[in-house]
Amino acid sequence: MPKYDKKTIEELIDGTIDFFKLKEMLSSFKDPERFDTYLGILQERVAWKERILLPAGLHLYIVLKENGDRIVKCDCGHEFCDYRDNWKLHALIYVRDTEEKLEELYPKLLAPDPQWQVIREYYCPSCGVQLEVENVTPWYPVIKEFEPDIDAFYLEWLGRPVPQPKVG
Repeated sequence: MPKYDKKTIEELIDGTIDFFKLKEMLSSFKDPERFDTYLGILQERVAWKERILLPAGLHLYIVLKENGDRIVKCDCGHEFCDYRDNWKLHALIYVRDTEEKLEELYPKLLAPDPQWQVIREYYCPSCGVQLEVENVTPWYPVIKEFEPDIDAFYLEWLGRPVPQPKVG
């Protein structure tokens, strides 16, 4: 089972990793320390103190608050909601639902028909970073990608207790 150093995990996070190294990482068994190294790098890159339990997407994390709450939080520190809620409903949403708005992204005559497809862009209300993009029919509800079972992940997959808030 190959082990990967912090530099390699940073390259993975930053998207600068060599293709063949990435292929090897994806197809090999995961070393037990990789997740901890990954979380440690993410934790070093944010300015806030709450512990990251899981990444929830680019620039988004599920973090443990001092009171025990688990929330979705952005790189910048913006707190969205409880991790079981849909964070997108607390984001700034820009909907490309006209020909003019869609043609900002697509060449004329190649854009989707806004009666059949719209593009929803989700942004952090504090820092403005784009967090997600959905291509959906106009009437489609806001998509919630996943709701992780944090307890099962830590207990059953990692084989250790879920982190708890520090007492005192």
